[in-house]
Amino acid sequence: MKLVIWLAVHCLGLAAAIWLFDGITLTGEDRGDRLVTLLIVGVIFGVITSVVKPIVNTLALPLIIVTLGLMLLVTNALMLLLTSKIADGVGLNFHVDGFWTAVWGGLVISIASMIAESLLPDPH
Repeated sequence: MKLVIWLAVHCLGLAAAIWLFDGITLTGEDRGDRLVTLLIVGVIFGVITSVVKPIVNTLALPLIIVTLGLMLLVTNALMLLLTSKIADGVGLNFHVDGFWTAVWGGLVISIASMIAESLLPDPH
C-alpha cells in the first residue's frame, strides 16, 4: 500500500506540472498510453528523488545554507531535468524544455506532492 501511495503522489505532482506548463510535455497516442507513460515517469522521478536528490542536497548543503534554501529549487529543477533525460533515453514521451521551466515545474511538483500526501491516507 505504501508503494502505491508513493507512486500516486509522484504521478499527481508530475500531472499537475504537465497541466500547468507548456514546456513540460507528456505525449502519447491515446489516454491509456499517456497514463502508462505518466506512471513510468512517476517511478523514474520517484527513484531519482529518493536516491540521487539526497546525495545532491548533501553536496550542495553549503549553497543551500548560504542561499537560505533557494538552492533547493535548483536541485528540484535538476531532478526534473534528469528525469526528462532518462525518459528520453528510454523512449518515453516526456520532455522538459529548459531550466526555468524545470524550476517552476519542480516548485509545482513539490507543492502538489505536499497536498497529495496530506490528503492520501498514511500507510503506517
